[in-house]
Amino acid sequence: MINKILPFLILSIISGPVTAQDIQFPPLQGFRLTTDYPVYGPDNLWDFINGAADTYLSYDFVDLHVAEYKKGRDVIKLEIYRHTDHTMAFGIYSSERSPSFDFMNLGAQGYNADGAINFFKGKFYVKIRTYSGKAKTLQAEQALAVKVADMLEGESTMPEILSVFPSEGRMQNEETYINESVLGHAFLSKAYKALYQVGPDNFAIYVIQNASAGELRKTISTYASSAGIDPIESDEGKYILTDGYNGTIFLAGKGDKIVIISGLARDQAGLADKYTSEILR
Repeated sequence: MINKILPFLILSIISGPVTAQDIQFPPLQGFRLTTDYPVYGPDNLWDFINGAADTYLSYDFVDLHVAEYKKGRDVIKLEIYRHTDHTMAFGIYSSERSPSFDFMNLGAQGYNADGAINFFKGKFYVKIRTYSGKAKTLQAEQALAVKVADMLEGESTMPEILSVFPSEGRMQNEETYINESVLGHAFLSKAYKALYQVGPDNFAIYVIQNASAGELRKTISTYASSAGIDPIESDEGKYILTDGYNGTIFLAGKGDKIVIISGLARDQAGLADKYTSEILR
């Protein structure tokens, strides 16, 4: 019995932990499926996407599975990136999304842009690409996208916290999730961001969820210390401080949320308070 178990244990150690769901590439009628690529992990992702790997790793990248579908000279490449959870998949997806793209009801959200179809669902970020301009190949690409979306497990919804952002002035499909270095500061992380345009004013709102009262105080203290100033506290525990890189910052917290607003002048505290109060209500 020991002789039978030992090789299995050694193989498990070498190959790493078994993933929750093995990737099975669906067939595509009329196309030949090839899977000559290795499974990429955090240690060798650079071999596939080179300089872009750091961004993917910052969103807790787990592995990448790649396949190609070939029909004559036409090739459709499929890339399935797995991250640790739904939030991280949204984060990397939203970092590469543009509001000008042609959005599709695919997974949680997807888009079509110049022969590329990208979407995310659950913990997966999927990228499909063809350089063929043939109508039938483009139709096959869309059919493949639907098959992959149906195959993958996980949530087919946008992150629930996005609903706390006020709708007035919010720019559509500009929401993102920033896992590290929010506003360029190492001490700020794990923030959802939305962009706003209200009249002539453009500003950004960041929401950090699951924060404790102690984390709020620490964030305020660290932020003020980095700016070399004392924060000015307004009513109801809301703060105004000056960031040498980002200008005036409005900061507040309540319950499990921290709200940061940048892009408004100090004399626009009323506008900042309006949005902060709605989020923290």
